[in-house]
Amino acid sequence: MPGIRGPSDYSREPPRHPSLQINAKEPFNAEPPRSALITSYVTPVEYFYKRNHGPIPIVDDIERYSVSVSGLIGNSKELFMKDIWRLPKYNVAATLQCAGNRRTAMSKTRTVKGVGWDVAAIGNAVWGGAKLADVLELIGIPKYTSSTPSGGKHVEFVSIDKCKEENGGPYKASIPLIQATNPEADVLLAYEMNGETLNRDHGYPLRVVVPGVIGARSVKWLESINIISEECQGFFMQKDYKMFPPRVNWDNINWSTRRPQMDFPVQCVICSLEDVNVVKNGKITIKGYAVSGGGRGIERVDVSVDGGKTWVEASRFQKSGSEYIADDDSKSDKWAWVFFETEAEIPWSAEIVAKAVDSAANVQPENVEDVWNLRGILNTSWHRVHVQVGHSNM
Repeated sequence: MPGIRGPSDYSREPPRHPSLQINAKEPFNAEPPRSALITSYVTPVEYFYKRNHGPIPIVDDIERYSVSVSGLIGNSKELFMKDIWRLPKYNVAATLQCAGNRRTAMSKTRTVKGVGWDVAAIGNAVWGGAKLADVLELIGIPKYTSSTPSGGKHVEFVSIDKCKEENGGPYKASIPLIQATNPEADVLLAYEMNGETLNRDHGYPLRVVVPGVIGARSVKWLESINIISEECQGFFMQKDYKMFPPRVNWDNINWSTRRPQMDFPVQCVICSLEDVNVVKNGKITIKGYAVSGGGRGIERVDVSVDGGKTWVEASRFQKSGSEYIADDDSKSDKWAWVFFETEAEIPWSAEIVAKAVDSAANVQPENVEDVWNLRGILNTSWHRVHVQVGHSNM
């Protein structure tokens, strides 16, 4: 493709922060320490998880780079960055989460396939770019359109990225056309992250950001946009990122029986403590993040220091100095995570548990066994941390 290319090896990878926990080197997949996530409501780019399926694409000439838009529409069009930049720019605070976040805990129940993520395959950023609804309007698709005259009902995003899962072909995914043409869905063609130009790991020069949906649908290094009649038929839509019940294994799986996963369920994680932390004096502060897909707010976060027998409600907040109210877009960022915090006295040792409830009254399941699936996605079971108190002799 003019201006950008997907290399065949890993000899020109970008630099990364040394504190990242590397879960796979080639392709590079890494997450920050969990404690880093709660230091800032907006996750610094260097601490934002890196999820890749191949070598990082290289931009040789930004002036020649373009995105083709074609398919079940009247006329195809080539969009250059200058065309995207001319459109109104929007900044959207949105949390992206890999569907495999917390997979490591799920694998302790039974073996699963996939990158061994701990709890930090998630991050919250302010994405800057053009709304996809405005881009599609440029090619003659009005806002709030669910079907084109030629039968287009889905928007497919194709990357320059090359993946072994696609036999060397590009990474791709799709969303419904009605979501793409709805300005209130805030789907972006983003060229900025936290006020700066996207870096290579996160999709430079242009990526899709689909708020409230698993990260697998926010395609990076965008090459083309296709208006299609059915969901994308690529590997990551049809043979991955689907939620199966615990009884399904690799011998009896039938991928066609499940739809591709889109919205992610309600989730919360304790970030201020690691397993087997030793704390002093018995009083501790418990902090973490909570988030739900589809733009649903966080109504409550409950914390227990006795394994779930008794609970206290934690305080919730987003930006300091501003009250958080679930589902109040004038006060809160609807697509972004919420931080929670509480203090507690704990005995000699404790199992600390956190669970969240979203504004639709969805609650996290108690046990990981109940949501176990062979691909290890969407582990939203209660998050548990075990700690001990080290008593001073003073």
